[in-house]
Amino acid sequence: MKIVLMHYAAPPIVGGVEAVLAKQAELLTRAGHQMRVIAGRGETWDAGIPVEIIPHIDSRHPHVLRAKASLDKGKLPSDFQNLVDQIQAELEHALFGVDVVIAHNVASLHKNLALTAALFNLSELPDSPRLILWHHDLAWNMPNYQDELHAGWPWELLSTPWPNVRQVTISESRRQELSELFNIPLWEIAVVPAGLDMPDFLNLSTRTLALLDSLKISLAAPILLTPVRITRRKNIELAINTLAALRQEMPQAVLVVTGPPGAHNPSNQKYVRELKKLRLRLGLQGAAHLLGEFMPEGLPEVCVSDIYRLADVLLLPSREEGFGIPILEAALSRMPVFCSDLAPLRALAMEWAVYFSPEDSPQHVARLIFQRLRTDPAYQLRVRVRQQYTWDAIYNNQIKPLLE
Repeated sequence: MKIVLMHYAAPPIVGGVEAVLAKQAELLTRAGHQMRVIAGRGETWDAGIPVEIIPHIDSRHPHVLRAKASLDKGKLPSDFQNLVDQIQAELEHALFGVDVVIAHNVASLHKNLALTAALFNLSELPDSPRLILWHHDLAWNMPNYQDELHAGWPWELLSTPWPNVRQVTISESRRQELSELFNIPLWEIAVVPAGLDMPDFLNLSTRTLALLDSLKISLAAPILLTPVRITRRKNIELAINTLAALRQEMPQAVLVVTGPPGAHNPSNQKYVRELKKLRLRLGLQGAAHLLGEFMPEGLPEVCVSDIYRLADVLLLPSREEGFGIPILEAALSRMPVFCSDLAPLRALAMEWAVYFSPEDSPQHVARLIFQRLRTDPAYQLRVRVRQQYTWDAIYNNQIKPLLE
């Protein structure tokens, strides 16, 4: 599909809408669409996403600013229609063959009403691209703009629904405002929030990103982390059985065991086979991940802190430990700790961990985790963001259906 994103400006111009536009362009390109950005200012920041500059689209173009100064006083400039016609002709040429236009704030703000009028005229033409109006801000609902808005055309283009377009707002509250302003039902307005680039925000390495892509655990909740080598004293079977029990209450739970088999005991390979059989018997093939299967040398050092930043719970069911570095790593990662009640681990975590016996039932350990997480607001909010407000989730849940 050929898609154009439109705004007054594009990156590297800094702004909230510009940042959203850039991320949407990247997501749509990654999804296989032919992307182009049309703006009044900016430049190409990605070779796969051309930016076409039409100067009169810019809210700061001298002609546009001169027209706005007059419009703000309620006076239509004598050359306003000429400016509308010029922008419309340029857009008509630029949008030839395009399937969808996503216009950000063009029908929401009065920063360039000539552009607003030109786009409205184009939307009325037969065979024009499908138009999605993306509203971040609503001028008619902002007190500081009321003196600059007036009855009649072209200001009314911002306060009345255009026919044959799709309306999108960035939040439920904006949807309520737009519904009241346009006097249209809520169901006619889609809500697509802004999002967060989780890999960038968490500073995940490229190797971690490749691992997450292969495991597909970014949307899991909770992510249990057992950062140990595969040896019998680590009691990994309790972690796997605990995962099975926990999934009765939290069906999206996954477990990540980071280490390869211990290097100094040949029987560890037999233990790996036993764990795989246990995983198969419990139906956890896509949920209990032994990273040693993918990384025979173990998790690269560059990925260790990445996994801690992504995970939700440290689960350490060892039968014996001499120290307990994972306790320290979890502490700096602000991660709740569930571990065996061993003297070295208790000396580190003291009263701030949840302890259990290595001989406890998986159901008991799972209940400890469930009871903690269901009342942990930080965990609840983190999962909500991870599942609903990362850009990948927003594209799959809201933008993709909008295009279809």
